[in-house]
Amino acid sequence: MSHGDVSQGRGGRVSRRCLTSGVLYAGVVLGVGAVLAGCTGELSGESGSSGGGMSARYGTSPLADPDGTKPGLAPISAEKDEATARALISKVTTKGRGPKTGYDRDEFGYAWMDTADGVPLSRNGCDTRNDLLKLHGQNVEFRTGSDCIVVSMDLYDPYTGKDIAWKKAKATEVQIDHVVPLSYAWQMGAARWSKEKRRQLANDVLNLLPVSGSTNSAKRDSGPASWLPPNKAVRCSYAVRFAQVAEKYELPVTAPDKDVMLKQCGD
Repeated sequence: MSHGDVSQGRGGRVSRRCLTSGVLYAGVVLGVGAVLAGCTGELSGESGSSGGGMSARYGTSPLADPDGTKPGLAPISAEKDEATARALISKVTTKGRGPKTGYDRDEFGYAWMDTADGVPLSRNGCDTRNDLLKLHGQNVEFRTGSDCIVVSMDLYDPYTGKDIAWKKAKATEVQIDHVVPLSYAWQMGAARWSKEKRRQLANDVLNLLPVSGSTNSAKRDSGPASWLPPNKAVRCSYAVRFAQVAEKYELPVTAPDKDVMLKQCGD
C-alpha cells in the first residue's frame, strides 16, 4: 500500500487522506463510513479546477502541485484556472531548438538514480522509478521483504485516460515519461548545464509521470507542437506541467511549442 492510499473496490477500504480532506467528492461528502468511488490522494477540486468526469478522481491539478509530489494529473477546465495556466505558460521563454550533437542518456546520470540531490524523494533508499510507481499507483504491492520494489499496482494513465493493472512481470507496460524529454532539454540548453543539474532534471518528480509504455514510446523526444496526450481532457494540464519544468530549470521552449501550450488552455 502506498502513501496511505486505498480505494474502494479492493476490499472496500478508504483512503486516509480522503477521510481527512472533508471535501465534496463525486457528489458524496467524505467522512468516516462514506462509500468512495476510486478516491485517491489529492483531488482536483481542492485547487478550484472543476476537472470533471472520471479523470478528476485520479489526480491533482498541476496548479495545486507545483513540485510534482502529489499523485496524478487532473484536468484543468475552470475558466479562472485556464487563465492562471495561460499566465504561467506565458512566462516561459522561447528559442530555436539546437542540434542533438553529443546527447546521450548517460549525460543525465544513470537511470533511475536515488542520489540526484536537490529534488524531492532523493536519497530515500528507493530508486526514482519505484518512487514514481508508489506515488502514482493505487493498490500498490511490494516485493516480499521490501518497502521499495513495486511488483504490482493499479495505475490511471492520464495520457490515455485508461486504467492499467500493472505487474512487474510485464514491466514495460508502464514507463516513466520525462514530461520535458531529456533530448529536448539537451537541445534547448541542457548541454551546457552542470552534471548535477542534468541529474536533477532526469530524476525530479515534477518532470516525471508513469504512463502506458506504448504512449511514452510514441512521444519520444517531442515537444508539445509535435505531441500531446491522446486524452484531450489533460492537455492543458500537460502544458502547465511542461511549463512548470521549463520555469524551474530556466529552460526555454520553441516558439511553436509555446503557442500550442497556450492554445490547450483556452483562447
